[in-house]
Amino acid sequence: MSEPTTEEKVSEAERAALKLAQQSEADRNAALESIADAIEAHSDEILDANEEDVDEAETLLEEGEYTQALVDRLALSHSKIESIAEMVRSVAGQDDPLGETLEARRLDDDLELYKQSVPIGVIGTVFESRPDALVQIAALSLKSGNAVILKGGSEASRSNRVLYEIIEEATSDLPTGWAQLIEARADVNALLEMDDSVDLLMPRGSSEFVSYIQDNTSIPVLGHTEGVCHVYVDEAADLEMAVEVAHDAKVQYPAACNATETLLIHESVAAEFLPEITEHYEESGVEMRGDGRVREIVDMDAATDEDWSAEYGDLEISLKIVDSMIDAVDHINEYGSKHTDSIITADADTASVFMQGIDSASVFHNASTRFSDGYRYGLGAEVGISTGKTHARGPVGLGGLTTYQYFIEGDGQIVASYSGANPRAFVHEEFDGEWTPGRLSETTVTH
Repeated sequence: MSEPTTEEKVSEAERAALKLAQQSEADRNAALESIADAIEAHSDEILDANEEDVDEAETLLEEGEYTQALVDRLALSHSKIESIAEMVRSVAGQDDPLGETLEARRLDDDLELYKQSVPIGVIGTVFESRPDALVQIAALSLKSGNAVILKGGSEASRSNRVLYEIIEEATSDLPTGWAQLIEARADVNALLEMDDSVDLLMPRGSSEFVSYIQDNTSIPVLGHTEGVCHVYVDEAADLEMAVEVAHDAKVQYPAACNATETLLIHESVAAEFLPEITEHYEESGVEMRGDGRVREIVDMDAATDEDWSAEYGDLEISLKIVDSMIDAVDHINEYGSKHTDSIITADADTASVFMQGIDSASVFHNASTRFSDGYRYGLGAEVGISTGKTHARGPVGLGGLTTYQYFIEGDGQIVASYSGANPRAFVHEEFDGEWTPGRLSETTVTH
């Protein structure tokens, strides 16, 4: 039997989405638990496939076609698989994002309007390198009642195929085709043209890649691009804290999009702070590049203009001395990617001005940028970090995968009664109440 075309896969997902939206929370959670159990049970099979992907990637790394950061993101381990299963169970443990009454308004006696959370429908995702992203996206889509089209990078093709097959088998009781895997580059171009069937696209990758997706489709795009993140060490910073945070933000997992790429230091603390942090960086193998003022204090390579907007994704960092907190804000807003930025200071007023002045999805005070993560935010997991401002922003979890519908419960009312010479007046009262299909709910007016 021949492999279904992309169009056939999307059509099947579209049909499945309508049925999946009707699945109970208990059924969706049970399916998620089955996925977690199956991933653990097939860990050896997953690791065997992943080893082949990593071996091929390391060959291409030696040939200069791949980066070390890509290889690092690609590799799985037994502990990583355990964390993936834990993530799936965490998603199952989240509150149901569906069926929530967001607003209830009485238009008139026995005429009530409800704004209800519902799935988006069919979501298309294109992501690179990390095979665990496939599981995250599938789990969040399932919990939120969405069908999903999954397209991973060729570098993780074997890992993605095995993980997809495990998920498909573990959710055999769900509507057939709720999750689909596409693998060829041509499939992506076909997907981009299916605006009548796909409701949202979520690309994860470079700015150039996301821009390509946006420029070649009329489907709404929720972009997840690079992270050029910053830590700013203020003149009122606890420097011991600053060293710990700046080190963690770069070294703890440098391949992540929330790792810090530029460290900004107030000129009044630079002479004391720089020797300490650079010693920690050197011990961890971090390659440093500094502006002229930094290099007057500590010897390192010179930073170029390109460094200020670079996402290294590796043990590399640029350092710059600034004259004020406002200069730090200006630098971040000019060169950052609107992902995550942090200030280290003991001055609450300074922190407030900084945090409200930075145009990023997440802004922290006295904390590592590495906290910018759906799991750490308590969202269960994330489909990515949105650096845009519409629909969803920052780590996109279950809430970012829902939309809403308006439902009216009436008792035979007609619009003609509310127009003409003696129109009946609308009440327009907000009230506390949940939508109950098929009958008017018992409610109490609150205002």
